[in-house]
Amino acid sequence: MNAFLSRASHGAAPVAAAATIVLFSANFPSTVYAKSSTTNSSTIDAAETKAVKASIAELIQTDMDKRGDGTSLIGTYVRLAWHSAGTYSKVDSSGGSNGGRMRFSPEANWGANAGLDVARKSLEPIKELYPNITNADLYTLAGVVAIEEAGGPTIPFRFGREDFENGDTSPPDGRLPDADKGSKVKTIAHIRDVFYRMGLDDRDIVALLGAHALGRCHTDASGYWGPWTFAENTFSNEYFRLLLEERWSPKLTHNGKVWDGPDQYEDATGKLMMLPSDIALIQDPSFRKIVELYAKDEDAFFKDFAKAFSKLLELGVPFPISKPWYQFW
Repeated sequence: MNAFLSRASHGAAPVAAAATIVLFSANFPSTVYAKSSTTNSSTIDAAETKAVKASIAELIQTDMDKRGDGTSLIGTYVRLAWHSAGTYSKVDSSGGSNGGRMRFSPEANWGANAGLDVARKSLEPIKELYPNITNADLYTLAGVVAIEEAGGPTIPFRFGREDFENGDTSPPDGRLPDADKGSKVKTIAHIRDVFYRMGLDDRDIVALLGAHALGRCHTDASGYWGPWTFAENTFSNEYFRLLLEERWSPKLTHNGKVWDGPDQYEDATGKLMMLPSDIALIQDPSFRKIVELYAKDEDAFFKDFAKAFSKLLELGVPFPISKPWYQFW
């Protein structure tokens, strides 16, 4: 997120990184997408799972140390996971994280995924080290590890995503969120269209957008600029507190010059930003009630986020159906 986590970018080398929350249009195809051209899903045990997660965490820390500027891959990996999964449609069960299709055209070339090639490339050494994990599982697991390394909640995670051999079954472009639809009413409607299409509800929406506590936007990736909080590598409820307590006004200047980027908002210091899709959360009465809850109760936010993020990452994934212990046929 992209995240909806917006077609903005997170402190990257996402999630150069772009942001997490990206809002989109809801034109759903009637085609049912086949599960063709696949390789085996991940075959990985508990010990190897622990080792893979440790390797991702080490990669994040090593990269952060090299940068030395306060940015990291944390937001980028969250965005990678989010954009891998956020194309799902409950209408025909197309899209989603299964297949790891972002490696191929057309998804690799979508504007919403700008900069995520850096994130995918950074994970290649881990894929080589642990060949039993699919790219599809690795991309989503990287987001899980990033959240946990940033001090966030433990995210329930299951392996089982397949790697497709091409992008032939990718859904149409436009399913990932846009940060602005031109007006308050249209942006609010757009947010709901995007998430409702995936089978998520208002509480899921607000919880997932809370991942904007991480990372920042970059003008060279999304056109937007700046972090949402002063602690962009720390997962917390600070995003919600700032939304409610700060005074957000349209950004007019940048580095002493007239701002010529897309419409965004800034706080009184000019150092923090919010997207139109962020401001929509305090303009809509239903969304605002949830924002107010999370601003007061970080535990509630963490609990809801862990549930919603896990749900998002599993959309459209054909996990094996476990039979009851007493069923032998």
